[in-house]
Amino acid sequence: KGKTRMPQPCITVSREPGCGGTQIARLLAEDLQMDLIGAKIIQAVAERADISERVIASLDEKQVRLRDTLLESLFRTRHIWPDEYLHCLTKVIATIGKQGNAVIIGRGSQFILSPDETFRIRLVAPREFRIRTVMRSSNACIEDCERYVYKTEADRNAFLRKHFNADWRNPIYYDLTINTAYMGIEGAVAGIEASLA
Repeated sequence: KGKTRMPQPCITVSREPGCGGTQIARLLAEDLQMDLIGAKIIQAVAERADISERVIASLDEKQVRLRDTLLESLFRTRHIWPDEYLHCLTKVIATIGKQGNAVIIGRGSQFILSPDETFRIRLVAPREFRIRTVMRSSNACIEDCERYVYKTEADRNAFLRKHFNADWRNPIYYDLTINTAYMGIEGAVAGIEASLA
């Protein structure tokens, strides 16, 4: 009979647009057998009040996987007021943190979860590299890709300043920063996994 796996701490992934962060997070979650909780899921959950309540309640329902609860809840929702957003966001991410064993992409999770129980990664690359990466993956023209990278970066900066009054680029908030232009996707995944060993 195999040993029961203890839940691993959460990994938070903060990424500059176009540096391959989502792909790296997906590969990490697969390799480490962790749940992948994307920024879009967290955003949708935090914007709907009754989901937050269901997520908190699901902590005691060990037979229900957290990710399944989040996705199922998206279909029965009521929207929250804007001033409730940060409260719900914090509750949702803190709940994911308590369950552990999740790779969480973005949404300020590096500021919400305790550094003692979280491995916080920041993925970066030079802007020109990121624009070229977006061009390759989208087949869009360079002007559209530049606009996408600049706008996404500005939106993320504004979000984190508004809700956490923090500059997410400050290295003090991370356990590991990787430049994907030099290490590549597989190299970044291998480097993160080696750091966790």
